[in-house]
Amino acid sequence: MENFQNYYFVNILLRKIPLYDKQKDSFMLAANLYQYNPIDDVEALYKSGNSVERRSTNEVAVEIPGKWDNMLLFFAWEEKMNCLHISCLINLQPQDVAMPSIFELLALINEDLWVGYFSYWEEMKMPIFRHSLFINPEEFDLSAKISNVVNIAITECERAYPIFHAVLKQNISPRKALLPSVLM
Repeated sequence: MENFQNYYFVNILLRKIPLYDKQKDSFMLAANLYQYNPIDDVEALYKSGNSVERRSTNEVAVEIPGKWDNMLLFFAWEEKMNCLHISCLINLQPQDVAMPSIFELLALINEDLWVGYFSYWEEMKMPIFRHSLFINPEEFDLSAKISNVVNIAITECERAYPIFHAVLKQNISPRKALLPSVLM
């Protein structure tokens, strides 16, 4: 946490330092020279005690422990849109489940969500929670906002894991899997 605080302090300090621009004969903030990338914040936030893989300048993957299984978080930064995309993969592959059942389950689970949504990652054959966060370039402290969305993603994945397990692994119908007695 100390490294993140140091990084955060330097980041804020650099954004507020006035620099002299000789060509324009005026001052500008250092922030105008620095291109903000929230992936740096994500990496600083989660590198302690978690498996963090920086895949590119604008993408990082983080593996954190979960209640049912490890959670695989993916973060992608789209600079032109000022948008941070957050995904949380549920590590469950279906066993001979018809796609209509999977889509019915996704629709039923998503009805109760206020933030983010579940979808099915066809390439990996697994359910995934997704949320996009638009970021104001003038904001300085995004760690709390990022942490809140990650906590929501993890909470929703932990809540939905037994439901997805019932449908994907035990071939229980989506409506029946949502009944509390089935999950016990």
